[in-house]
Amino acid sequence: MSYFTVGDGQLFYTDEGSGGEAVLFVHGGTCDSHDWSPQIEPFTARHRVIAPDLRGHGRSSSVSGGLAPHDFAGDLASLLDQLGSGPVVVVGHSLGAVVASVLAVERPDLVRAVVAVDPSYGFDSGFAAEVAAAFRTPDPVGVAAAVLSAMEAPEVEPALGWLPAWHRRRTLGTAPETAAAVFQGLFEAPNEVTLRPGAEDYLRRRACPVLTVSANASLKAKGIDLGWDESVSPHPYSSAVAWDGVGHWIHQERATEFNELVLGWIAGLPASPENLG
Repeated sequence: MSYFTVGDGQLFYTDEGSGGEAVLFVHGGTCDSHDWSPQIEPFTARHRVIAPDLRGHGRSSSVSGGLAPHDFAGDLASLLDQLGSGPVVVVGHSLGAVVASVLAVERPDLVRAVVAVDPSYGFDSGFAAEVAAAFRTPDPVGVAAAVLSAMEAPEVEPALGWLPAWHRRRTLGTAPETAAAVFQGLFEAPNEVTLRPGAEDYLRRRACPVLTVSANASLKAKGIDLGWDESVSPHPYSSAVAWDGVGHWIHQERATEFNELVLGWIAGLPASPENLG
């Protein structure tokens, strides 16, 4: 494990495995890189795996500046530059999928492909305004816990019955200023990355392949379907799938199926231009 200095703070990250495409895992808001525990071992068997805690989350400290997707993406760009990782496949969940998309648009030299897991973009501006207003409160952590609790799976296997309590307790341990800033950074208008219709133009600037894995319940809440995700992912290798009976943490609830899907998709990535000829 290691710490990377960013401004006046430090980011915690792990860097494991070797060979194959390098993979960067990016967790969601009020979460940390422990979210990827079901993926670390299967992916390090085939890939170099980099898993950071975003600023203000987990074992990473707060850093002067903002807590918007562009701020997180800038930190990760600096980390990848220092590690000399070359282009990576960025697997991002929720907020992490937004951060992955910003990184793909702003630093395409660092991104081989994006896997967006139940991404926090594509929201209608009216719905987003209601969420943003809810976080203008003295208790943003309580609001975050309630919002995320509503996104749990309707049912989970008995062996995974502890997941909702883990998610809730971790959110309750988040600093109030972090919870407020993260969710306002996603839902406060104007927002070219997350809110329709402006997000459509921004996301289409992702020139790399994009695999989107969504919960059908999330698509319904956003008022979109797989066709929308396909329309903002123009690369011909891009793909979008949606599963029934899952909540927001797809990669934890159905880890084996998720890992097989993503590892197979990565294995089939077309050669990058610099490797042709």
